[in-house]
Amino acid sequence: MTFLNSLDPILIGLILLAIATIILLILIISMYFKMRRFLVHIEARNIADSLTHMSGSLKELEKFRNDLEIYLTEVEKRLRKSVQSIHTIRFNPFKGTGGGGNQSFATTLLNEEGDGVIISSIYSRDHVNVFSKPVKKYCSEYELSGEEQESLENAKKNL
Repeated sequence: MTFLNSLDPILIGLILLAIATIILLILIISMYFKMRRFLVHIEARNIADSLTHMSGSLKELEKFRNDLEIYLTEVEKRLRKSVQSIHTIRFNPFKGTGGGGNQSFATTLLNEEGDGVIISSIYSRDHVNVFSKPVKKYCSEYELSGEEQESLENAKKNL
């Protein structure tokens, strides 16, 4: 207690001021490091620079998103026209005679809108016949055999 009594009030004030200065310096340094973590752009000196950089990045991202939406719309249009379902039926056209086995087939290729083609082949020991019949909206203007109709129905189910 005698030590505190012997200290000059000005010295006590200076010591308190030094302690307050050290505390404030520590707070300023910690705030500086927090701000550096908050600033996004490497060369950003303040929050305004960081926000300007983020705004530019956001505009680039929005442009990329719009370009991607346009591209995906085009891809979806093309995809609807591409082959989406394939089904093949193998059969023996000469059931009683034993000629040909199950070497004959009817294959249907359809897009999402039901347009496509049915390719069929009739195999016998002497020759092979190949037929192609166009399909529009799940129907053909040509008469379909039972196997071709079955192939078309199964391809339609697979869509």
